[in-house]
Amino acid sequence: MKSMKIMLYKSNQKRDGSYPVCLRISKDGKRKYVSLGLSAQGLQWNDDADRFKKDRRVCPNYERDNLYLNSCEERAGKILLMFAEKGQNWSLIQFEEEFCCKNRENRINDIFIEHIDLLKATGHIGNAKKFEGTLRMLEKYDKKIKERTCAEIDFKYVTGFNAALEKRGCCGNTRRIYLKPLSVILNKAIKEKKCSLDTYPFGKGGFELGKLSEVTEKRYLLPQELELIKESPQEDFVLERARRLFLFSYYCFGMSMVDMAKLTSANIKVLATGEHIVYKRHKTQNAKEMKPIIIKINEPIKELLDWFKSNTPLMGDYLLPLITKDYGEEELWYEHRRTRYKRINNNMKKLGEKLNIGIKLTTYVARHTMAMQLQGKNVPREVISQVMGHANIDTTATYLASFDTTILDRTVNLL
Repeated sequence: MKSMKIMLYKSNQKRDGSYPVCLRISKDGKRKYVSLGLSAQGLQWNDDADRFKKDRRVCPNYERDNLYLNSCEERAGKILLMFAEKGQNWSLIQFEEEFCCKNRENRINDIFIEHIDLLKATGHIGNAKKFEGTLRMLEKYDKKIKERTCAEIDFKYVTGFNAALEKRGCCGNTRRIYLKPLSVILNKAIKEKKCSLDTYPFGKGGFELGKLSEVTEKRYLLPQELELIKESPQEDFVLERARRLFLFSYYCFGMSMVDMAKLTSANIKVLATGEHIVYKRHKTQNAKEMKPIIIKINEPIKELLDWFKSNTPLMGDYLLPLITKDYGEEELWYEHRRTRYKRINNNMKKLGEKLNIGIKLTTYVARHTMAMQLQGKNVPREVISQVMGHANIDTTATYLASFDTTILDRTVNLL
């Protein structure tokens, strides 16, 4: 006996009290439930009609949703007819695969790949790598991820994925890095009408990504350590180059390695008060109303630029020796840049060890040290926010609060 029925799957009640709307397919005493991407409260469902109640007071979108369910039922019927015409002794798994294949555009794997291809085509290689990382981790967690529709990625699924990441030893911040792209893909699917908001697992009342965030220790140099780096030129050329790149980042308001790598002569502008470096942070360049960062070329910065020009092989119009090859393909250029960053950060680490500095030197340390120096000299947070290229002052406040212990240090002396 073969039969199908659209129904509420009451064995899987959601946190809001609703139930998934499923297609139940039966054969030889066995049953399989296929999610249709909708959910309903018990009072919204007509058990006799197997549809949403025709009452706008409880089901504002009943016409649209019932038309969709009609199409699902019709498609299921055509699949069963096709099996019968072929004389095929089909299984429940085969039915599900055939049914979902008709909805291929709704598969989470395909939407991921489509988005990754778009990011690569538009030059956002680093961002594309994040989405690829999430997809790889999903493939390890779920062997059937390539067949999953967006509707199947519900609260229960995401909670299980998060638990699996935790078992692998991923901390909260790392789990957030893997889960954030998944939420982006589901939001994209909802906007493109490939998925219903009813099954969206993230946000208030669902899985809250913000609760995974952990405050990481921001390491910065003590004033005497910073002075030691400034006053310790190295005979070893590799270490001297690393020292000067660290100082360049520091003097340029904690400029990141990716932004340093992109600087060319076109970034030097002559303004009313002299020459300036003008650029937009790669990280926030597409944010609305994000203004460029303007850095006055003072004597320390000028001396560093002159040294790099005289002592290192600069490619083309680049100002710093971070890019050494001209790749036509964006992805190859990205990988070259990553390799260079790793090598230079390793040299900064060696420099710190040679100078007996207690923390590992990186451009992040240069950025944190710069921020602490400005805060220690009572520079307004609005100004610090601007020079750091933060999208809003709240980010700056959180950033500074995460590693400023001055008030706590004073308080302990009162005890």
